[in-house]
Amino acid sequence: MGVSNKIPDGLDEVDVVIAGGGTAGCVVAARLSDADPELSILVVERGHDNYEDPTVTNPLFFLENILDLGVPNPRMMVYQGQPEPNIGNRTMVVPAGSILGGGSSINMLTYTRPQREDLDGWSMPQWSADAILPYLNKFETYHGPSSSASIHGSEGPIQVSNSSYGPTQLQGDFIRAAADLGIPEDADLQDLDSNHAVQKNLRYISPDGIRQDSAHAYLHPRLQDGKHPNLHVVVEHEVVRVLSEKDKAVGVEIRPNPEHGNGAEVQTVKAKKMVVVSAGTLGTPLLLERSGVGGKDVLDKAGVEVVSDLPGVGEEFQDHNTMLLSYYTSLLPNETYDDILNGQTTLQQMLEEKHEMLAWNSAEITSKVRPTDEEIDAMGLSEGARLLWDRDFKNNKNKPVATISTANGFIAPIADEDKDWRFLSTGSFLLYPYARGHVHITGPAIEDKIDLKTGILTDPEGFDRAMAMWLYKKQREVVRRLDVFRGEYAPLHPPFNGDSDAACKRYDGPLPPDVEDIKYTKEDDEVLSTWITNNLAQNWHGIGTCKMAASTESGGVVDGDLGVYGIKSLKVADLSVVAHNVAANTASMALAIGEKAADIFAEELKVSS
Repeated sequence: MGVSNKIPDGLDEVDVVIAGGGTAGCVVAARLSDADPELSILVVERGHDNYEDPTVTNPLFFLENILDLGVPNPRMMVYQGQPEPNIGNRTMVVPAGSILGGGSSINMLTYTRPQREDLDGWSMPQWSADAILPYLNKFETYHGPSSSASIHGSEGPIQVSNSSYGPTQLQGDFIRAAADLGIPEDADLQDLDSNHAVQKNLRYISPDGIRQDSAHAYLHPRLQDGKHPNLHVVVEHEVVRVLSEKDKAVGVEIRPNPEHGNGAEVQTVKAKKMVVVSAGTLGTPLLLERSGVGGKDVLDKAGVEVVSDLPGVGEEFQDHNTMLLSYYTSLLPNETYDDILNGQTTLQQMLEEKHEMLAWNSAEITSKVRPTDEEIDAMGLSEGARLLWDRDFKNNKNKPVATISTANGFIAPIADEDKDWRFLSTGSFLLYPYARGHVHITGPAIEDKIDLKTGILTDPEGFDRAMAMWLYKKQREVVRRLDVFRGEYAPLHPPFNGDSDAACKRYDGPLPPDVEDIKYTKEDDEVLSTWITNNLAQNWHGIGTCKMAASTESGGVVDGDLGVYGIKSLKVADLSVVAHNVAANTASMALAIGEKAADIFAEELKVSS
């Protein structure tokens, strides 16, 4: 069968149920089906099918996912957080993919990879950098520069390239400006070992301009080739809970997603061999808790019978804390997407015109950066924050602190007075914040309110705040040195006093080549700190809520084979298993987890991969 929005009649038992058809889930399903086409597999996805959906295959439609353009977006869902005192009582709304392919169908398509120390730091030998690199290579066909053929893949289903549109003049301009501040260019910053450099962005886009999502790359070809008759995909349905008998997972309860109007009848599908939960960093712990797998205190309070007391479920939520800023520029009209935001055109009009810019993701630059020793000394870190720097960063020169990335365009609909301007936006985010959050159920039903806190700026030593303040200043200095720079868009920047050297300004031309760094006063830093409180946000890169560890005593939810502690035949395969943050946009990690998980599961299912 292909993709259906109904559970086929008679499909009440399969070998493997995969709860979630996101980035990793599609990979697991496809590879298991390759390993043994006789293996019956059911993938359950809450969102709709993405097959040849032009809002997915055309990269520029990421704008409808990232920005609020006033257009309903059926490709996404959101998790509503609780007020958080440390960020001015703001409530974070954490988005997630709700479509086959998950995040890979809606993200900004930026190709980055973790650092070697990120993977080795899990202290799980089978998930070390050397063990994971073959899987990072396995999913990709890499069209970019590299110093070694062994570092990247050449035969994988996911194309990594510059796309068919771009690059713009910003790439060379940004690389020059960063170099003026001691941040050199690295042609391949994604070799696991390079650091403190900028790179021309490569993208999960094919050379002919098509988004590379895991459903189109992995699932759809196998659903259509006639060689995988036992691979089933049901969309617009939700897994309510995993069913267990004694200490073994034996099936799932599934219902139509009411958002799609398909009724609400709950059906049971047995899993003879394995249940794989791949519902995402927030969806997976919530599903496990509804199934009785989680901390006893949480489950008792929610009225759910305890099947396995695992206090780590839903804890250790981590993300890359980010700030979004925009600048006036002299970029050309065909070098930004601003005509969409200023009302000159729409994505639908561009689709009808088959506009060449649809193949673009606007992200021209990525980077991995860290403060110099001199900058650290000048920060006035608290004693505790300085101890953290000395312990975790000072002598580990290959560990960055942050990423500065770019998007050629504004971040919201453009006001009438600015319609003739072209903008540059920076998305700058902390790679290893010490803050931790959580996500838990409060009741047994999917509809019950969740308890979600991102934990932003809760680290007691103030390290995250100090690094965020440094990051704001650093990205601003790079942008001020661009030839295309024409000033800061003040409403998105801290409200510095108009008499301050830090005040936002507009310019008729570029600043002089020898422009000095902005001098921030104590009052400026107070303004910036308050702005950080009210603006630092999550970044769609959540991990850690069902972390992999050697034991439950260390907060582990899954073991090195991705098995859930205390429940046989129950696996997790998504970003929730990642033990701590990685210095990368997380798509590469999700794809690699899918590839390695499939090998692990195939071996356990006694099939040859």
